[in-house]
Amino acid sequence: MLRRKYLSLGAGEFVAAAVFAGAAVFSVAPRLEGDDEVRALWSALGPLLVVLVQGGGYWLLARRWVGAGRMTRTVATAYRIFRIGDVVLLGLGLAGLLTWWPERTWVAVLCLAVWAFGVVEYVNYFVVRLAYPPRQWLALVGGWKTPRLVLDLESSR
Repeated sequence: MLRRKYLSLGAGEFVAAAVFAGAAVFSVAPRLEGDDEVRALWSALGPLLVVLVQGGGYWLLARRWVGAGRMTRTVATAYRIFRIGDVVLLGLGLAGLLTWWPERTWVAVLCLAVWAFGVVEYVNYFVVRLAYPPRQWLALVGGWKTPRLVLDLESSR
């Protein structure tokens, strides 16, 4: 049961990354004016895509040990590095977004929202669990639960 859920979560993160990238390339980028708007978009989107792919990889890899073992040291080391590297990447993304701040309001709002979503995804994986079923979200999000990835990192030691 959990293996199937993890497969769905992992595949979902990869699909989300593909949808965001596809929307950027085929829908948003053609509407942008100038290199600065393109740079701002990718500064915001790059970190989000990285976090989504890492999340998808985690869920698929976790199928190996769910219910039967622990995260391997190699995988744990990689995700500990990701945990720090993603903060750097999000900071660089924000710096790029601010450097190439779009003049058109809708582009600026879109880029800022995409970057903020990357921050939310990072927080959901590495700080506090934010993802719950919609009907239970308000009741559960205040519980400040530790994300599954962090629990797996802690048990791998």
